[in-house]
Amino acid sequence: MPENPLSAAMKIDPKLVEHLRTADDWVLADGALPAKVKLLIAMVFDATDGAVGGVRALAQRAMNKGATKEEIGEALRVAYLMKGVGPVYIASQALKELFT
Repeated sequence: MPENPLSAAMKIDPKLVEHLRTADDWVLADGALPAKVKLLIAMVFDATDGAVGGVRALAQRAMNKGATKEEIGEALRVAYLMKGVGPVYIASQALKELFT
């Protein structure tokens, strides 16, 4: 399992990390949009930002909420439409471990 990307921040400012976790739980909870859709949106943002680890983690979380490989693929089509092929390369690197 990869190291938590916030482990150093936790040592520096645990209150900030707790705030981030609380916001994460609130924003990504089921609501008008299901949690898996919100996670796919976040995954697309990370793909467009070049965050390989974020794409991997968010895709896994979306799958844990019921997202399918096809839904992940369609979300990445949106990233391609809006930002070009770069996010597709980032996502491909990120997702190779999940889909091998």
